Amino acid sequence: MSMLRRIRLVLISLAVVVGLQPVVAVQAATPPGDPTSSGSTEVARARVATEVLLDSYDEQKAWFPSSWWNSAVALQTMGDYMLRTGDRSYVDELDHSFETNKGPFPAGERSTDEIYGNFTSRAIDDAGWWALNWVTAYDLTGDQKYLDMAGTIADFMHGFWDPSTCGGGIWWNEERTYKNAVTNGQWIRLTAELHNRIPGDTAWLERAEEAWDWYTASGMINAEGLVNDGLTDDCANNRDTVWSYNQGLGIGAALELYRATGDAELLGAARELADAALGSDALVTGGVLTESCDPLGRTCDDNQKQFKGIFMRYFTELADTTGDPRYEEFVDRQAESIWANDRDSAERLGLRWAGASTEASPNVFDWRTQASALSALIADVPQDAPSRSLSATMSPTQLVVMPSPGATSAVRTAVEVAATSDGRPVRADVRVSGPEGWTVDPSRSRVRLAPAGDGNPARSSVPLDVTVPANTPDGSYPLTVTVTAKPGLSYTTRVTVQVASTIDFDAGSTEELAWLWDAGGSGLSHVGSRFADGTSHFVYKFPFPAEATSAEATLTIDNQYVVEIGPDGETWTTVLAEDEPIRDGSNKADHTLDLTPHLGPDKAVYIRVTDAFPEDGWGGGVYHVSAQFGTS
Repeated sequence: MSMLRRIRLVLISLAVVVGLQPVVAVQAATPPGDPTSSGSTEVARARVATEVLLDSYDEQKAWFPSSWWNSAVALQTMGDYMLRTGDRSYVDELDHSFETNKGPFPAGERSTDEIYGNFTSRAIDDAGWWALNWVTAYDLTGDQKYLDMAGTIADFMHGFWDPSTCGGGIWWNEERTYKNAVTNGQWIRLTAELHNRIPGDTAWLERAEEAWDWYTASGMINAEGLVNDGLTDDCANNRDTVWSYNQGLGIGAALELYRATGDAELLGAARELADAALGSDALVTGGVLTESCDPLGRTCDDNQKQFKGIFMRYFTELADTTGDPRYEEFVDRQAESIWANDRDSAERLGLRWAGASTEASPNVFDWRTQASALSALIADVPQDAPSRSLSATMSPTQLVVMPSPGATSAVRTAVEVAATSDGRPVRADVRVSGPEGWTVDPSRSRVRLAPAGDGNPARSSVPLDVTVPANTPDGSYPLTVTVTAKPGLSYTTRVTVQVASTIDFDAGSTEELAWLWDAGGSGLSHVGSRFADGTSHFVYKFPFPAEATSAEATLTIDNQYVVEIGPDGETWTTVLAEDEPIRDGSNKADHTLDLTPHLGPDKAVYIRVTDAFPEDGWGGGVYHVSAQFGTS
């Protein structure tokens, strides 16, 4: 099984399911008066959160599932992390995404729109996100091909600058129906970036200045200093929603043009936009950045999930440039609130940075919310990132035991310790604690890591054997792992052992994570299904107890599915397949599958879902799963 992040091989004993899901470690406070570890907490948090994000990266398509422009923003966030920390672990993923996706794609393959090639399509703002991403890749690597691609995309966008309507501005789409803040904020930022990286340029600077003058005169910035979404057909401010990413792009546009010209008025304009955001109930609640769709009872769509992270990208640059303590305090508050309030039981980062979740209006956790919140954690890393840091992650983050009555159960997991330093070895102490009556072997160990001093972390894995007492009631049980190293480095992470006698869960729920053995590039739809399209897949593992002699599962599934069952996660038998290219969910139904012939020697069964028509991007979607076993 191929998994990203160079996932460690974790041995599995009887009655255990391994859910290859990410974990975010919980960092202990920096010891007072220890300047050597200043910033280490922030580096470690950002590193682990980046690892979580990369678990959703589809290696074959070289993107994040089913979102074209969102993938560009997530990839740029990875680049931001590497630029900020000095860790270059994910340069290959950026290059793989560039080489894999630079060609044309038919509609439905990467986007609902046709992709023309060079990351362009009818959606001009989608192209803009890719261009901005490739500028970041150029800054990171110095490879000219990335800057050349950004210029190619910018040439494409320039074809939609149109002074005949509203006196200027870039159209939002190829049909030329709307002039809006996002596309024009991107355009100013991109043209200024190109000028600042191309020696002797004058053309891109002229375009940037012309676009800024038009943008500020267009009326999209209202009297409160907030950026509304766009213009009416009569070229007036449409008073539409103030989204955080539009405000952030305005800040970033002014700031990059200030770098190009040295004009202090541009830096002042960036500050005015930032101050308006911080003082507005439309964007900040209780000191925490809050989108208008965030509050309980409301829903953000897949696009809106990433808006706040874009704001933080450019707000961070302003904080760095000015050193304004108000801005620095705001950055710190976002990171601390996310870490304290916005993590689920699998330690992913969610939509609501201040937390809050109800059954009727749950907080949302997926790779888009992860990328967005990660931008806030990156912002909290000092500009001069410390060379020393220490973190720990668990693999897997959630374990399942379906125990036999009256018998103990054995679980094996592993803790991976990661450290950076100036080249000197890091000796870390690893301590593990579990619930009362449980045993963990070893409960204490020491590891020696030898980072090269280049910003990339060195890693060491410690296997842990866990014994669950007989007759342990169903429920979730945490194991806590704390790693420490001198001077003053400390990090705490956790893994959850789920003791379960029944299997019954909705796709995308917290309960699903314990059974999801391999996410395989799958995604979560807005209608509540986990889906696998193209070359992606997902696998559930059910570790039935030793006395099980029969088993069955019921899946609620639709669209273009193939369902396979196997005893070991490697060999498969197809048991269910849709033979029509259905895209509208009209075949949604419950299907009961006999698992008995597929019970493995350890009584585990694996169920894999793939796409029956991988060329059109409408793979199988599972909504609900239940399973039960029998004994003879």
